[in-house]
Amino acid sequence: MMRRWASGGILVGALAAGITCAPAAWLTRQVEHLSQQRVLWQDVRGTVWSGSAQLVLSAGAGSQQAVALPDRLSWRLSPSLLPQPSLQVTLSMPCCTPTPLTLQAQADWSGTRVRVLDQQSTWPAAALSGLGTPWNTVQAQGQLQLETRALDIRWAEQRLQVTGQATLNLLDLSSRLSTLRPMGSYRLQLQGHQGTSPMQVQLDTLRGQLHLQGRGEWIGERWRFEGEARADPAVEAALSNLLNVLGRRQGNKAQLTMG
Repeated sequence: MMRRWASGGILVGALAAGITCAPAAWLTRQVEHLSQQRVLWQDVRGTVWSGSAQLVLSAGAGSQQAVALPDRLSWRLSPSLLPQPSLQVTLSMPCCTPTPLTLQAQADWSGTRVRVLDQQSTWPAAALSGLGTPWNTVQAQGQLQLETRALDIRWAEQRLQVTGQATLNLLDLSSRLSTLRPMGSYRLQLQGHQGTSPMQVQLDTLRGQLHLQGRGEWIGERWRFEGEARADPAVEAALSNLLNVLGRRQGNKAQLTMG
């Protein structure tokens, strides 16, 4: 009997040690799989629970297009059993997160829920080029300023439900397709509501000579978005190539559509 208890204790201890010291590569493989190879972690260090990696954005499996962010991404996972099983994820990157980004994930019989604590972060727009078409053609430059408020994401019964707000300010954007620098600054706002109301997105121009506007919503399992890009007459020639890429041209305008 004592030998069985001893053997059991050794097995449990070995399992706990294995989980605690699991290499970070286990986690990175999951991230790459879920993102369909669009988010890559390279030069990985540490364990599943605490580590760091070089974050790279890619156009997907087999793509030769990839852009690395300027600093290493660090993470820490903190599991909890009370009041119910949950996992807190803390992410930080010196270039982009003045304070660490924190997410709280829970899963039960009804589905999976991720709560994003209110935060602000700033990211280089140039990193989007790594995602492939159309970003590698546009080659955007500028800053992406992200802010979330009471953002709650729930996946249940094959449906995505989002409540709260996420605001992305695209500041002083320019493109290799235009000599106009900067072209302008813009705001993309996502708003989720309680109940069955669809998640909505609004695009507006803050300033600039290229005007972007549009509205969309999440219907079923896909986005539907319609909008317009319009150049001031004085700079239409400088923005012509970009307008051709953005959508169907109508004079100094281009139609923006998705879904």
